[in-house]
Amino acid sequence: MKKWLAALLMITVLIIAGCSNDSGGGVSTENSTIQKALKDKKLIIGMSPGYFPFDMKDPNGDFVGYDVDTANALGAALGKDIKVEYKQFTFDGLIPALQAGEVDMVFAGMTIRGDRALAVSFSNPYFQTGQAVMLPTSDTATKTWQELDVKGKKIAVGIGTTGALLAKDVFKNAEVLDFEEFPSAAAAMAQGKADAVVYDEPAIAVWKLQNGDQVRQLEGLISSENLGIALKKNDFETVQWVNSFLNSYIGSPAELASRNKWFETSDWLSEVVDE
Repeated sequence: MKKWLAALLMITVLIIAGCSNDSGGGVSTENSTIQKALKDKKLIIGMSPGYFPFDMKDPNGDFVGYDVDTANALGAALGKDIKVEYKQFTFDGLIPALQAGEVDMVFAGMTIRGDRALAVSFSNPYFQTGQAVMLPTSDTATKTWQELDVKGKKIAVGIGTTGALLAKDVFKNAEVLDFEEFPSAAAAMAQGKADAVVYDEPAIAVWKLQNGDQVRQLEGLISSENLGIALKKNDFETVQWVNSFLNSYIGSPAELASRNKWFETSDWLSEVVDE
């Protein structure tokens, strides 16, 4: 019995030693985003301005919005000496930029999806939203999105977005048109080049504030979604740290103030520019 216990103890020691050896398949923190940011005193965030009220720019070219507030709070939590920088990409260029190491994280109102999770790791959800349909107010007849799914109708979407994928899946007869960003899709509808826009509900709500009686939103949502922060694939230390940050930040006075500013008021509309 003693020999059996000794053998078991030896096996356990070997397993622990193997797990602690990075080359043996253990989790290494050497190249984690968190360690890199602490070393460089800098955190580079990828964004795609034009997603109101998450990611925008003011007339001075500075990034503003709910995502910017969240990213700045994350940087401050990481360290007072950490500088948060922002880089702009088209939405479909954000994940490639993260994979290439051009940015450390992506804050872009990005929906957590299985296909994206094959390329990046996601934080826990930090915002819940869904896909909505926007119409010109001149269309008083349409009551449901299904009524738009007929030949001759054109649905505008932002390329690479969840709304684009959803529209191409549910609209079997209408034509789905890709545009670089949401404002471009909305502008196409305003010009009569599209009959409707499918996009995230918060952005459509803000667009309504901007454009008064020119647009309306169909009642209800086509889908319900969770937004997450995109991180380097399998960077477990960073995922754990970001999730810990979100647990303390979401619902805090700072987060509630940011949410109220960007989602409950419209004063800031005159302080941002369309991309």
